[in-house]
Amino acid sequence: MNVRRRLISGTAVAAATALGLGGLTACSSADAAAGDTDKYDVVASFYPMAFLAERIGGDHVHVTSLTEPGQEPHDLEISARQTGQLEDSDAVLYLKGLQPAVDKAVDQSGPKTRIDAAALTTLEEHGNEVGGHAAAHDGHEGEESGGKDPHVWLDPVRYAQIAEGVGKAFEKGDPQHAADYRENTAALVAQLNDLDKQFRDGLAHTKSKVFITTHAAFGYLAERYGLTEEAVNGLDPESEPSIARIRDLERMAKADGVTTVFYETLVSDKTAKTVAGDAGLRTDVLDPIEGITKKSRGADYLAVQLANLKALRQALGAR
Repeated sequence: MNVRRRLISGTAVAAATALGLGGLTACSSADAAAGDTDKYDVVASFYPMAFLAERIGGDHVHVTSLTEPGQEPHDLEISARQTGQLEDSDAVLYLKGLQPAVDKAVDQSGPKTRIDAAALTTLEEHGNEVGGHAAAHDGHEGEESGGKDPHVWLDPVRYAQIAEGVGKAFEKGDPQHAADYRENTAALVAQLNDLDKQFRDGLAHTKSKVFITTHAAFGYLAERYGLTEEAVNGLDPESEPSIARIRDLERMAKADGVTTVFYETLVSDKTAKTVAGDAGLRTDVLDPIEGITKKSRGADYLAVQLANLKALRQALGAR
């Protein structure tokens, strides 16, 4: 299945304060205890799930993340202690299909409430093939290494759908605080809707609609905002591209006026620099927001998304 990654459109990037940005203040690390507090204990698989749990749960939840800041979530291995945390928790919030070790641990541990974010929205098959623009220029279809793409949180609209589902699950699991969960969910969804508008406005008029990334994480974002993502690697950020793939990208970049090869914060930029150097392009960060570290361009999901929008506007020649 050939999939063209549609991405972003827009104008000015509004100040982060307009979205009420703030970091997670009560989210625990993977080493913190779960299930022994007087709050609604939620184990989140990795940062985007922890962000939702913290923002929706507010003061009523204790959130433990299985993935440490700076840890590549795809490679996570679950310890016996973390399995115990799952068993003791009131709820686990995870994204089935992203972290196989988490999926297995959830199935085996039997937490009280399982909230699968993938079931709260729609997932599509995305590959890293040279499709669309490049295929037309090259005269052939590229190779595909696709599957159900789990990176739904990078699309603010789908992320808002997940937030609504998480809010309802919290209401059911902890009915005593249902009203607060509804209020918090509505506030977060409003911020995500605002973020969606900023992307739509900010990338509506650009010189190019094509961008290159080292990790095929931005397919949903691309589709949402009318862009095309071409990924050096597939859905696995650690996979190695073939020489043929690199040559395809170089031809595509020249034909479509691509200026930038994007890389991410949690994976080496070596591949991006290799591709960019051979094609005479620059490199920049496009963050898949799988974790917040000192290298992140923002303190939380919303702030980093605004930084992503700014980077895309610059790379695509937004007017």
